[in-house]
Amino acid sequence: MSHIKQQVWLAGATGLVGRALLAQLLLEANQIHALLRRSAKDLPHSPRLHQHLLDFTKPDLAAASLANLGEPDAVYICLGTTLAVAGSQAAFRAVDFDAVVNVARAARAAGARRCAVVSALGADPASRVFYNRVKGEMEQALIALKFERLVIARPSLLAGERERLGQAKRSAEALALRLSKPFLALIPAKWRPIQAEVLARAMILALGQDGPALQLLESGQLQTLGAQ
Repeated sequence: MSHIKQQVWLAGATGLVGRALLAQLLLEANQIHALLRRSAKDLPHSPRLHQHLLDFTKPDLAAASLANLGEPDAVYICLGTTLAVAGSQAAFRAVDFDAVVNVARAARAAGARRCAVVSALGADPASRVFYNRVKGEMEQALIALKFERLVIARPSLLAGERERLGQAKRSAEALALRLSKPFLALIPAKWRPIQAEVLARAMILALGQDGPALQLLESGQLQTLGAQ
């Protein structure tokens, strides 16, 4: 039985995974607070969905913008970009590390005991690959916040209709998805592209269950859990 029944914060609701999470959370949570960088008029209309515009780069989110929301039962964080879209390593880090950690810290300060975050396959704070290193450092920063339950999702290549959602085109991602499509059955689950809806379902199921303080879910595990 899910423990997530009351108030949920969702950071990144306009993204590919965020929209999938939102659609499923509207069936689960009583109140959803979508934390956004800009207004999103195309999100579902529901009296239980509340939008809040924030500057995620500010480390004092709790004091500045979220103090009156009450205590969240859980926070879902699916903020992220690519080096190509960000334009520089500094801009990438501002989203995939600073913004993620700032939201998690604000949620923890507000009383959240549970957190689920989208990381990436290969995340490692000691990696020589900048992308993987930032993701690994982000994971370590969230672990240090000592949530009662922290679910870290490490998906492989994400599949979904980004352009239909008005998101920036990711050429490398689109090419990889197109090339891998004829061979999906032969690709091990750990490396196989994962649908955003499957990832979202796995995150909600995992966070809503009892479990260890830290649960790392690799892409193959996400595929299995999200298929239920």
